Amino acid sequence: MPVDCAFEIAIERVSILDEHGVFDESLGQGLISDDDVEKLYRHMSMCRHFDEIAFKLQRSGRMGTYPENRGQEATSLGAAYALEDKDWMVTCYRENAGLFWRGVDPEKILLHWMGDERGNNIPVRATPLAIPIGTQMLHAVGLGWASKYRGEDGIACTFFGDGATSEGDFHEAMNFAANLDLPVVFVCQNNSWAISTPTAINCSAPTLAQRGLAYGMHCVQVDGNDLFAMVKVIRDAASRARTESRPTFIEAITYRLGDHTTADDARRYREQDVVDEWAAKDPMIRLRKWLEQRDLWDEGREQALRTENEIYVKDVVERAEGIEPPTTDDMFTWMYSETPPVLDLQRRTLRTSSLGQGIDGSGS
Repeated sequence: MPVDCAFEIAIERVSILDEHGVFDESLGQGLISDDDVEKLYRHMSMCRHFDEIAFKLQRSGRMGTYPENRGQEATSLGAAYALEDKDWMVTCYRENAGLFWRGVDPEKILLHWMGDERGNNIPVRATPLAIPIGTQMLHAVGLGWASKYRGEDGIACTFFGDGATSEGDFHEAMNFAANLDLPVVFVCQNNSWAISTPTAINCSAPTLAQRGLAYGMHCVQVDGNDLFAMVKVIRDAASRARTESRPTFIEAITYRLGDHTTADDARRYREQDVVDEWAAKDPMIRLRKWLEQRDLWDEGREQALRTENEIYVKDVVERAEGIEPPTTDDMFTWMYSETPPVLDLQRRTLRTSSLGQGIDGSGS
């Protein structure tokens, strides 16, 4: 019997605006309006300052452990810009830029890391932060499945790190989405490290993008620090999800410039020259270069923006720290739409003597 090729494919890598400010007009022309590029830059700058202040809050004992977003803002921001209001953003914990653009109040994120559950009360189509690695991908598949079942046009876009692709939840989510033809976009933010484990140990293949090939879905690799490229690949994937009800796996190459969280010390496992190399690829730097090349930005505007950011984020912190204390009723009020008698008894008496009683509180 002859030996034939059973399968052959190439995975595209998309880049439009590189770290030197070189812009590919053929791909990027008209992708984002000039006004919107400036708005996106302003937003990214605010998120960077928010990140710095959140770090200081943790270091001063005013907040718990915090994961810096610095260096990865373009991935979620590009997605949030490209998605529609009816779509779900299903995040982990390094997508502040996208969540804020989506309409999530920044103080919600501070409250979350302060241990206040009210930080998870998000009024837009975005899920609360997922701390367990990989579980949010299954939630995204469920949301995509629900949208398809109901005949709706919304999709789900989920974010996770390179380390999460070694979790079983990742493979289960990918398998379900592909086999059931679900409108889900998987965005892997490959920042080179799963805490202190390098990507090379997590995956021996040349790309993480090719992991999606095993499930028969479209796969693409993108410069995750390139806002323009992120907008393009998300729009393409969203269109595929809406028109064909097919999932897409996107590997966004990026880098976290800070530690994994404030409980980590990346100096123990990362070389500083590599960090410096990636610092030059900062998504904010290249976006500012794009604006300056078109005479849409200058140092005067930059200084004014910094002042605006300081005032805005200071107000965010004051709102988060000044929130009224929660009451003991909260643990009962938001559990059921109608509080069962047994829980109502606990709420009124603040005693657990009703445990073991029937749902009506009678003991039967």
